[in-house]
Amino acid sequence: MQLRYSKIYVLTLFLVLCSSIFGGNLSPDPDTLNNSKATPPSLIPLPQSVTWNEKMYKIPKLNNICYNKGSEKAANWLQELLRNANIKSKKTQGKSCGNWTIITDSSLEEQLGDEGYLLDINSEGITLQSATDAGLFYAIQTLRQFFPSTIERKQLSPTEISLHQVQIEDQPAYSWRGTMVDVARSFTGLDYLKTHVDRMALYKLNRLHLHLTDDQGWRIEIKKYPKLTDIGAKGSVKGGNSGFLTQEDYLELQEYALARNIIIIPEIDFPGHIYSALVAYPELNCEELSNIEPKRATPPELYSGYEVGWSKLCLKKKEIYNFVDDVLMEMAEITKGPWLHIGGDEIEDPLYETFVVKADSIVQQKGKITIGWEEVTKAEVSSTLISQQWNGKTESVVDVKVIESICSNFYFDHANTPGQENTLNWCKEDGVSLEDVYSFSTNDPNTIGVEAPVWSEYVLNNETMDDRFWPRSLAVSEVAWRGENKKDFSNFVARVSKHGERLNEMGIHFFRSPEVEWKITSNPKTPSTVFSDFE
Repeated sequence: MQLRYSKIYVLTLFLVLCSSIFGGNLSPDPDTLNNSKATPPSLIPLPQSVTWNEKMYKIPKLNNICYNKGSEKAANWLQELLRNANIKSKKTQGKSCGNWTIITDSSLEEQLGDEGYLLDINSEGITLQSATDAGLFYAIQTLRQFFPSTIERKQLSPTEISLHQVQIEDQPAYSWRGTMVDVARSFTGLDYLKTHVDRMALYKLNRLHLHLTDDQGWRIEIKKYPKLTDIGAKGSVKGGNSGFLTQEDYLELQEYALARNIIIIPEIDFPGHIYSALVAYPELNCEELSNIEPKRATPPELYSGYEVGWSKLCLKKKEIYNFVDDVLMEMAEITKGPWLHIGGDEIEDPLYETFVVKADSIVQQKGKITIGWEEVTKAEVSSTLISQQWNGKTESVVDVKVIESICSNFYFDHANTPGQENTLNWCKEDGVSLEDVYSFSTNDPNTIGVEAPVWSEYVLNNETMDDRFWPRSLAVSEVAWRGENKKDFSNFVARVSKHGERLNEMGIHFFRSPEVEWKITSNPKTPSTVFSDFE
């Protein structure tokens, strides 16, 4: 008997210590939950502070969503979530008028920032609070993970649903939580990009960078230069897809993304990686094509190879700045977010720094903020420019904000595991594993967030794009949301394992990372989410 009590004491002490160390974030064992019908949901990204209750809240047959002024949009999203769980609800503007309460309160901004939220589930119902609409949206995405994964297909059986009672206080560590899709080397169309946006939203990722131009193809309509798409969009890597986004497509994608608190960042890669434009407008070249070296292709031939960094605008020609100005003007006019990405990587030219400073100035004149790959900080660019680091080797001459896309942690064109077919390994020979992503850390105070690119040399279809992004994007989500000091990889992979069915239900052809003990009973369905096409 004495020994039995000692074991109980040790177990209790261990659970208390875990709760203290991780801020109450470890989900309790089901045997410690009185009256529970299931283990607590495995939330990704893990909120900053979670306190689980022992009890459950049973959702009644009829529900009332009570919302205050300024939170009607969030109430609509919540009602859509409940509708897809076959839960009837009505909306009422007021105070204390329902079992679901949504509150926008600007006074919470000091406590929660502009993306944080409070989520409380107790015996009386569910309350979501935030200073902003974005925060309420993220509260709903957390709540969404409390429901069975079949809700993603809008096929949840009409059955009694109970939610674990909980108190959550949450906000992101970084404002920039992104992915990048390279549509230039092999084109990825509007439908997949919208699907990708839906998936990002569930996991609180909020920046989608589109690499729109490169040697192999030009993928965005520029009305003043129609040959960019008439000619330049017809190329791709071997076996890849040609095509482009019209300006109407681009605007539609942005509206869809903004409804999900995701901002699109367009990249027009200057002054290099530009062969598709040189084919379309040969006057951008120098005499005797001295700006193309080595000559892997020459106009009017399109380029379908994999090597890049061999073409550039003729920086000796003043006329090229008219082209740059015109293109950036159209992009600024049709881009709803505050940023334009000018590329700027992998170029050696005596006039490189001069070009970068001028391009940065042009972007500012259009009322936007410049982003460039880290090489641009070799020039005296403006203090507002944001550097996107991919190798961390550039000796910067300016002090600017930084997006971390270090290739050894975030280049998802690299293999999930050593030797994976049709992947690159130039940055990290054994690939970029789930743990490599999760282990990222930085002490740079200028860091505003992280972003994971998929370069598409060997990504020729949607299923392969899925394989490269998922489940590694779950690690991006948690790194960006949780920050540096609150990570536990073993706890993370335990939660990831329980998201396998949800990824399947969303139609994601994800890679079965060997670090994870996957709990999967089905194969990927056709792409779908709770909020597909909802705005």
